[in-house]
Amino acid sequence: MLTSEAISPDKVKIEKKVEAYSIGKVVSVENKGNLVVVQGENGKMALSKISKGIVRVKLFIGEHPTDSLDMKTTVAVVKHDSEQPDGASIKETDTVFIWDTVDVKVEITKENSSIRFLDVNEQMVAENVSLHWDVNKAVTGVFQTSLNAHYYGLGEKTGFLDKRGERYEMWNSDVFAPHVPEIEALYQSIPFVIVHDQTSPYGIFLDNPGRSFFDMRSQADAMTVRTETGAFDYYYIAGPKLKDVVSQYTTLTGRMSLPPHWAIGYHQSRYSYMNQDEVLELARTFREKGIPCDVIYLDIHYMDGYRVFTFDPVRFPKPKEMMAELKEMGIRVVPIVDPGVKVDGNYTIYQQGTNGNYFCKKQDGVPFMGPVWPGISAFPDFTEDEVSEWWGDLHRFYTEMGIEGIWNDMNEPAVFNESKTMDVDTMHGNNGNPVTHGEIHNLYGLLMSKATAEGLKRHLDGHRPFVLTRAGYAGIQRYAAVWTGDNRSFWEHMAMAMPMVLNLGLSGIPFSGPDIGGFAHHTSGELLARWTQMGALFPYCRNHSELSSIRQEPWQFGPEVEKICKDYIELRYKWLPFLYSLFRESAENGLPIMRPLILEYPEDPNVFNLCDQFLLGDSVIVAPVYRPNTDHRAVYLPEGTWYNYWTGEKYEGKNHILANAPLHTMPLYVKAGAIMPNTESVPSTMSESPENLQLTVYCSGSANGVFELYEDDGLTLAYEQGVFNLFDLSMKETEGQLNLEIKTKKHGYESNRKHWTIQFKHLPIKDYRIEDFAAVSNKEALNHTDSGWYYEKETGELTLKIEQPKKELVRVNVRSV
Repeated sequence: MLTSEAISPDKVKIEKKVEAYSIGKVVSVENKGNLVVVQGENGKMALSKISKGIVRVKLFIGEHPTDSLDMKTTVAVVKHDSEQPDGASIKETDTVFIWDTVDVKVEITKENSSIRFLDVNEQMVAENVSLHWDVNKAVTGVFQTSLNAHYYGLGEKTGFLDKRGERYEMWNSDVFAPHVPEIEALYQSIPFVIVHDQTSPYGIFLDNPGRSFFDMRSQADAMTVRTETGAFDYYYIAGPKLKDVVSQYTTLTGRMSLPPHWAIGYHQSRYSYMNQDEVLELARTFREKGIPCDVIYLDIHYMDGYRVFTFDPVRFPKPKEMMAELKEMGIRVVPIVDPGVKVDGNYTIYQQGTNGNYFCKKQDGVPFMGPVWPGISAFPDFTEDEVSEWWGDLHRFYTEMGIEGIWNDMNEPAVFNESKTMDVDTMHGNNGNPVTHGEIHNLYGLLMSKATAEGLKRHLDGHRPFVLTRAGYAGIQRYAAVWTGDNRSFWEHMAMAMPMVLNLGLSGIPFSGPDIGGFAHHTSGELLARWTQMGALFPYCRNHSELSSIRQEPWQFGPEVEKICKDYIELRYKWLPFLYSLFRESAENGLPIMRPLILEYPEDPNVFNLCDQFLLGDSVIVAPVYRPNTDHRAVYLPEGTWYNYWTGEKYEGKNHILANAPLHTMPLYVKAGAIMPNTESVPSTMSESPENLQLTVYCSGSANGVFELYEDDGLTLAYEQGVFNLFDLSMKETEGQLNLEIKTKKHGYESNRKHWTIQFKHLPIKDYRIEDFAAVSNKEALNHTDSGWYYEKETGELTLKIEQPKKELVRVNVRSV
């Protein structure tokens, strides 16, 4: 525990002014193939056009022959081949060189080599006013902004949504201490920031996996980006909209693949479920209580002396049989796998790693070793393809037992030493291009997850793998879901989970979430109920707690809390068609599933730092209660017409409302025009899916809306070969009528769906009929027909039943009588 001694005057570091160097004046600018090379007095910059709206800038200090400029990227970047823009040329005025790439114009100032990025209307969007470095070649880039700029992204950081006035470090760190706003570094390092300024928003991605810093605090009208080692290699990502910036960034660093359906169900974990009997009893309890659950996790106690790729023969004597029994109940197991390999001459994995020369080494060639859970351990060098393949293939140990998902932890990497990680002078082979650990530290967790995901994919016979990781770098979304690490059972941590996950989504990582209930400390029934309400609608949904904390399975606090937890977990399962379609959208365009309101309403100043409520997709507002003994909360509804999901009460947007929220209710609001697919809750995604899909259409008399409904088998990779269904749904209301169109864009998957039931809610209270479909006498009669409709005048709700669309275009014309 820190005391006041920590801030003794003798311990406060006074920063010394260091001599700074810069490129200086521009000597020349010329096209060199697909590069624009800026030669300055003291160094070079190479600029390249990556794709529409993305320009790369890489600094070279000192003498570098132009024909040998190293433009290699890290593994974070998937689209890095520069393109020569059509008709792009260098023009010159008295003060600047101008490179026009059609959609981005770049001006380089002759006097000081500063760079300005302009849009198609020749309005300045961003300005890199200086790049300078010290004697150790630590580079600082200064980006001029304005007093009105707001900053988003930067991955997994504490604090509020808007990072204005903050400073963060990019250095993957194992932080068990309570996560508080002053913590600058956690497990994930995503050096990507979105600047929402007076003009167009834009992004800056710094591709440097060593230690770096983003400072929005020191200057009110500038952002400073600093690297300690390695290249200063950044990408300017143009808008003109916030969504464009996020989508463009994910063309650069990649997008997630569709996860298996079971991975977006409810997950239950604890550090640790100690033996086979406890795991089976846990699963039986979920089924007896009727609470949906798809996954149970095994933390480190399942292993034999914490040796990875082993099971303790006493605690888990028959793991394969246990997996089979759990699958019969519709539950899968996800075991933890850490990178530290116990130094033990009798341990097969250590023997293989030693014989294969697979471990990271110190500069004298001796493997780096450090203490973690198993004791002194060695660490695989995942920068080497051969090592990654070996590690990935080790997962046959799990896949042969029926395991299809792996949990990567401690992969910053965490080491129980003074620096809390691998020594920075440790060497990585890097496929023949050796680098120190200090240069690529933030890549270690991504490379481990990459090896894991690729290994699982090789050994799952066409099934989709699932990987969960604690550590990562830009691009981690291609391989793993992310959870936010060792949070605590504090109301403040529940609140903080929202901006953390929202900024992860803006940073290209859509599949993320916190430990529901909090990992450390002791939850309460009220906190668990409120956190489960919120967590049930996060992209990643897992309850997890540590071994010395009070138990927090959904039934641990009595029947009232149990029912609340069950109701909201069931809500998640009812909404799975909606959520799964949002996952597919994210895999296609990189946009987050769980969104801050600013993404949809970027001109509304009320949402610039709004982060105690969020959107699912573009039409559902979730407003959790995150304070104890609270049964009301303020909710902001942006532009549009909104409905209370529970009561149907109607509100006009651009207003704050006071929401009634007793313990069993989390405020939810749906926008008029929304088309929400849902179904009956099931115990598990392995259960037979209901034959009927329900579409709920939210009307207002003048609403418009669209939704893309997606379905596939939820398990295999067959969707990559076109085995899926995709429906374009659109609705448009005018005075006295509504038109719903269902267009089958792709029908490649035969599901067990037989019917769709379409509910039109909140129609103006008149008599309505549906053309070209037969009316039935009452709502119950719809259960006994393949097609028909019924209008309930008292509620203004009209229900239509149709057969599952296939290739035909279905038009539904609703008219008032």
